[in-house]
Amino acid sequence: MQHGPYQIRSAYRDEWDDAMALAWKTFMRFEADAYTWEGIRNFEDFITDTALHRMFIMGAYQMFVALDHEQIVGMITLRDSSHISLLFVDEKYHRKGIGRALIEYLREYLLSEAGISRVTVNAAPYGVAFYHKLGFQDLRPEETRDGIIYTPMEFIL
Repeated sequence: MQHGPYQIRSAYRDEWDDAMALAWKTFMRFEADAYTWEGIRNFEDFITDTALHRMFIMGAYQMFVALDHEQIVGMITLRDSSHISLLFVDEKYHRKGIGRALIEYLREYLLSEAGISRVTVNAAPYGVAFYHKLGFQDLRPEETRDGIIYTPMEFIL
């Protein structure tokens, strides 16, 4: 799918490390200040988990990327067929519609490929307003588990 000058598609196997590096860099820039050291360590453990990487290779953990030419500038991952696990956009590309385009791509994928009509996310504090703008609704107030701060949300596709 083309979104302006950006292409959005399923991630290739060899793009995992670059996508997770983008997630880490963006997390550290925009989220880490609100987290305890435990939360930061747990986030890093999650994105470097070899079992998660194996699930991606086997197709059980989907990732879609936004590309500016060949460079990954955004990424979104899907766990359990209907839960957004990670969504990050490179700082230089914020407010250019890439996050919205990734959600739209995911919406079309879920409706057409998977027959799913509801998606959930545990939105980090920095992303809550973004998700609200797209129509996500809070399921519960903000929570903290293992140092990770999030608001459980859902979106009916």
